[in-house]
Amino acid sequence: MGTDMTAGPFDPVRVGVIGTGAMGAVHVVNLDRWVPGATVAQVFDVDSERAKQVADTVGASVASSAEDLISDTSVDAVLIAAPDPLHEPLAIACVELAKPLLLEKPIASTLEGGRRVVDAEVQGGRRVIQVGFMRHFDPAYVALRDAVVGGAIGRVRAAHCTHRNAHQHASHTDESVLFGSMIHEFDSVPWLLDDTLAAVTVFAAGVPDGELRDLQIGVLETVGGVVVTVEVFVNAQYGYDIHTEVTGSAGTVSLTPPYGVSLRRSLSETDGVDGRVVTKDGTQRYADAYRIEVNAWIDDVRSGRLTGPSAWDGHLANVAAFAAVESLRSGGRVEVPREARPALYA
Repeated sequence: MGTDMTAGPFDPVRVGVIGTGAMGAVHVVNLDRWVPGATVAQVFDVDSERAKQVADTVGASVASSAEDLISDTSVDAVLIAAPDPLHEPLAIACVELAKPLLLEKPIASTLEGGRRVVDAEVQGGRRVIQVGFMRHFDPAYVALRDAVVGGAIGRVRAAHCTHRNAHQHASHTDESVLFGSMIHEFDSVPWLLDDTLAAVTVFAAGVPDGELRDLQIGVLETVGGVVVTVEVFVNAQYGYDIHTEVTGSAGTVSLTPPYGVSLRRSLSETDGVDGRVVTKDGTQRYADAYRIEVNAWIDDVRSGRLTGPSAWDGHLANVAAFAAVESLRSGGRVEVPREARPALYA
């Protein structure tokens, strides 16, 4: 679509997907099966065989490069699920062509890179980017936020967040645990509480020299005086497990499992198990959220007005994440810098 819509008012939005790993493949399936207003036109991945496999499932073509996909006039909108270091240059390429973009988090793999993405969009004078913070579309998180912001628990005093993955991604570093995983809490906590992050202190569990510093706990302070604990554990082994509880002056509100089942079974003659079955990864836990997210994005692309998490939201999450990186390195409390919101994101 870019500046002028190529497709007619009733034609599907032709989407190009960059990155066909686990997350990109899920988006391809969702766009094809669950979004009647969209079609997957092209895909690209550096693994050309993988790209062809994914493309063949939906009748899409394979682009020769990410840049060619973005510039192709037969692609109306772009979804980027490529490795983090590619987010900045590919996002700016979309901005320069005014081509709508759903960009998986983080907005960039550096603080300066995220700022450059925002600056490019501001200079262009229109919102082109939506960042893939899917919790904004998750029914459980939306209900949790409604209870908090609606005053159901009185004045908020504290919140507690748990974010566990079964196994780390091969690219994880000590720092990317914060800007690649805890980034979700750096976005969702201000959104859930309708508050602003003021400071962060990070504690890492002791591990043998040379191993990933995992698990990490962030203690977040908000401008409104709320204290938030965030545990991120990227090698929890047993599964993907997310929990959030908010404590207020008149009660508490927390997530309960919106998906899955409770299981009782015998493991042997002497023991058994009784509990909640957790998913293996986020694509299962947030299956509905991802479907709702891409539907909302396509609706916004058609209307010409993006309403989901913005590049500015992505930048603010990055600002907090890299303050957390500084805290991890220094071992102390770090204030989260405050920046003036550009008028484009008012």
